[in-house]
Amino acid sequence: MAAKKKNNPEVEETVEEVVEEVTEETVEECEAADEACNEQDEKDAAIEALNDRYRRLLAEFDNYKKRTEKEKSMMYEFGAKDALLKMLPIVDNFERGLASVPVEDKESAFADGMNKIYKQFMTTLEEVKVVPIEAVGKTFDPNLHNAVMHIDDDSYSESEVVEEFQKGYMYKESVLRHSMVKVAN
Repeated sequence: MAAKKKNNPEVEETVEEVVEEVTEETVEECEAADEACNEQDEKDAAIEALNDRYRRLLAEFDNYKKRTEKEKSMMYEFGAKDALLKMLPIVDNFERGLASVPVEDKESAFADGMNKIYKQFMTTLEEVKVVPIEAVGKTFDPNLHNAVMHIDDDSYSESEVVEEFQKGYMYKESVLRHSMVKVAN
């Protein structure tokens, strides 16, 4: 005999309620998971934006430090150049004074002392990277020399520096004072 299935209305209602509850819970859980996922994405984006900002600020600060160090170095060099430029007339006067000592007095204690002071002064200038510019016999270079006279003389080559009126000096890689020279045409 075949048994007939009887529908139990109470069981069907209970099953429907359970299905609705499970469906509602699943939907709520999915929505909550989506919200959490969106919040995590937003947090990740915010973190990335902050990291990017931090890296940019760090690079900007590094550039600032380099720029201020360079400016400080240039200010020091500018101040040093100014002070050294004021000392060059003293060197010129020493040279003129030593050149004017008569031959018979070159061995005197006074002339010897002045010569030693001059050599010490020149050594000190060389230690701070101030060196004289070679001029006589060299080809005229407008970056190093200032031509104040020209002569026509075939015994010299074209644009050769014939005579130096005032010595020029270099400070590190830049001209401190140009040499004043006479140039052959």
